[in-house]
Amino acid sequence: MDETAKGRLERLLSGAALAGLRRRLRARYERGADGPFRLSGLTSAERETLAGLLGRPPRRADSMTLDPAELDAALRRAGLASSLRDALERLDGPIADIAREREALRAQWLALPSRCPDARLAEWLERGHNMALIKRLAREPAAAARLLDDAAAVLRVLPAAGVARAQLAAEVLNDAHGLDAGRPVATVVLSVLRGRRDANEQESVGSEEDEAAEEGARALWAAAGVLVNPLARPALFLNLPDAAESFPAGEPAYVSLRRLLRAPPRWTVAGRDVFVCENPNLLAIVADTLGSRSRPLVCTDGMPAAAQRTLLRQLVAAGARLHYHGDFDWPGIKIGNHLIRSYGARPWRFGIADYLAAARSADGRGRTLGAGDVEACWDAALAPAMRERNLAIDEEAVAMVVVADLEVCGLGVTR
Repeated sequence: MDETAKGRLERLLSGAALAGLRRRLRARYERGADGPFRLSGLTSAERETLAGLLGRPPRRADSMTLDPAELDAALRRAGLASSLRDALERLDGPIADIAREREALRAQWLALPSRCPDARLAEWLERGHNMALIKRLAREPAAAARLLDDAAAVLRVLPAAGVARAQLAAEVLNDAHGLDAGRPVATVVLSVLRGRRDANEQESVGSEEDEAAEEGARALWAAAGVLVNPLARPALFLNLPDAAESFPAGEPAYVSLRRLLRAPPRWTVAGRDVFVCENPNLLAIVADTLGSRSRPLVCTDGMPAAAQRTLLRQLVAAGARLHYHGDFDWPGIKIGNHLIRSYGARPWRFGIADYLAAARSADGRGRTLGAGDVEACWDAALAPAMRERNLAIDEEAVAMVVVADLEVCGLGVTR
């Protein structure tokens, strides 16, 4: 275009008074719109410009129907531009093809699973909500590809053998904090690990409470052989035999997550009954009453944390038969569901008959159950009976009944 034509085009369509019109016309090309269209809310300057370009008489209406082909032809006849798009680009720069860019972006997102370097990740990505998570974490496909590469690199070295999370992050990601809570790679890896766990166990791994959610993540890392706070909340037990006889009989003992993962004891429990309780106080009562005459007893200390979960998995793998007793309250029922579903534990004096007997002994005294009720997966009648009486029964209240089951010379489990 020569300078004369350029000047005429600028006089016709440039300037602040027509900036809004140019933006609206550009937007149609950006969206990939085609065919005639109607513009409303036109200013007098905009109406006069369009009417003059098309050779139409001026009108007072603030709307006008326009045909892009007619505008293109008018601009060519006037020697101003080859088309309306050409004119707009000459005045304000290239027009982005947003529709084409959006389609290209969509294609890049869709291609991620096929170029994913890890089969587990590719399978995980096929679930739509996980792709949504990646989009939220990475924002754009190139960053998502890097995120998936990093997650795949971590997954390739799992399960580990008791490696510290910071050490793993430093060795694989060159960033000691790359797997800290909330970091994108950690979020993806934990989601993949969680997806490969038994769905029933997932119920208690996550929580709306921050502390419980952190503990759930710690347990997932532990299941993959990665240590996070390896000395926190060690597992408490009594008379749990191991081949090295490392733990004195009759005395409560603790074992840390660090030891369970790095140097796991050789538990000699094949074909044996191992009892599980919820409260440390009950284990202390058993130790005081029976000492070395007690059957093996493990304490979950509430919902089992990483060390407790690891110990329970090891015991099951070593051939133990688990039996669980907890508080007759909603958290206790939830823990019971978790142990029964995740570790194959059997309820131990933890049914409706046991609850009713304990409630009669309590004679209506004690704490109420409160909100958060949950059904017991092993006894459909238990939760309704608890709701009806609205009475919680702590393990310590039935300690002597439990002790009788645990004495080596006793009759053993009756339920």
